[in-house]
Amino acid sequence: MKHFRYIPVVFACLLFGCTAQIPNEFTAVEEKPSICPDYTDLIIPPNIAPLPFAYQIPDAKSAVTIYKYGEESIIVKGLKAKPDIKKWHKMLESAKGKNINVISYVKTDKWYRYKEYFLHVAEEPVDPYISYRLIAPSYVTYEDLTINQRCLENFDESVIFCNMLVGTENSGQCINCHSCRNNNPDSLQFHARQYKGGTVMSFNGDIRKINLKTDSTLSAGVYPAWHPTHHYIAYSVNNTGQSFHTLDNEKIEVQDIASDLILYDIDLNEVTTVENDTLEWECFPCWSPDGKYLYFVSAHFEVQDYSIREREIIDRYQEFKYNLYRKPFDPETKHFGPKELVYDASSVGKSITLPRVSPDGRYLLATIGDYGVFHIWHRSADLMLFDLESGTSRLLRESNSNDTESFHNWSTNGRWIIFSSRRDDGSFTRLYLTYFDKRGRARKPFVIPQKDPDFYLNFYRSYNIPEFMTGPVTITPHEIAKCLNGDVTGAVYHEAY
Repeated sequence: MKHFRYIPVVFACLLFGCTAQIPNEFTAVEEKPSICPDYTDLIIPPNIAPLPFAYQIPDAKSAVTIYKYGEESIIVKGLKAKPDIKKWHKMLESAKGKNINVISYVKTDKWYRYKEYFLHVAEEPVDPYISYRLIAPSYVTYEDLTINQRCLENFDESVIFCNMLVGTENSGQCINCHSCRNNNPDSLQFHARQYKGGTVMSFNGDIRKINLKTDSTLSAGVYPAWHPTHHYIAYSVNNTGQSFHTLDNEKIEVQDIASDLILYDIDLNEVTTVENDTLEWECFPCWSPDGKYLYFVSAHFEVQDYSIREREIIDRYQEFKYNLYRKPFDPETKHFGPKELVYDASSVGKSITLPRVSPDGRYLLATIGDYGVFHIWHRSADLMLFDLESGTSRLLRESNSNDTESFHNWSTNGRWIIFSSRRDDGSFTRLYLTYFDKRGRARKPFVIPQKDPDFYLNFYRSYNIPEFMTGPVTITPHEIAKCLNGDVTGAVYHEAY
């Protein structure tokens, strides 16, 4: 087994009383146990599901795990520690704002007691639900694709929509870019491409399929941003493709051949152009919480030979460096002011994407990488935090890893961040949760728990576009399929206000 520093003393079990479950004699180890997933020394929500883990100790034959807070304790036997959910939630409720100590006894040649670690229970809860897209890690396959929802307070998961309910094979359909308004599941939209495509919108009890493509716009709406106070959605419209590299370690590059910004008025079913500069590639809109600013990213790019425009864009993919901008907005008149540069990433040889403003309006979280806008394929991608009050920015090192960090979102109370990461194996994106304190510091992130701690070792799909939700989506997959199989309503184009 692994060589540890031992305290060469044999202890009697006195602290918890001598029971059949706790070893009577053991040798103390000065290191914390190796467990997977790594749930040691965390800040966790008071309403999170149990955090099951498996001991990763060679030659381990059995184990006892004790969760201890005050006079309360949960004792779990086995090399897979899976606390009872009712006892777990009772302990979390008691321990708000305090630490739960975790004690591990593992038997190899004899019993060893490992160094304790803590689970600090935050005062602030996390939104009880998340939604995300599940997709196979293939460059071309989306035959079986779902948008799912998961209750973070337990392990319940269900499908919001599966594209196979509408069509398969030559009549296949891709679904993407789902989004809820202010984390409210009653206002949901996502886009379906190809067979019977359109933007599905569930809003104010009504569900309909909209064609947001007009003769005056580049495409249907792609990346959405619901206005927080009015019935508008900002979209980027994108002509997106993917190219492949035979020699590069990063085999695929997803990039836009062109992209603009539009505004959709839900009540009027009306589309208006926001930005469409032919030398700018605008993408990923995001509103400030008061709805008075629209943040977005944009790359300046000048084609040298228009006879091979698309080929040139693909060949010069590393020259696309996106900067962060914002435009003032009057929700009553729908008038936008001139764009303002917030962060010049290109000046430091970087590219920024996916801006998301915190609910209190003070912070903006984005992903920064070496180039491009679709950073989920880039190992250089890290989370970056902007303090909009002080004008400072920094890498969120306390949450970043040596691999890809990409899609991210804020909880309703602003204390929790969810993001996708490839830190585990470099191939599959998993969802991580991190606490964000009032001083603007994130804490050690942890993977979303599953009932079986070995779940992620055997699950060969990627999670992306994670969003918090205050409750479950109640509209059924078959109701959505009926909508997609039905008639489409074409949006009307209106000149800018």
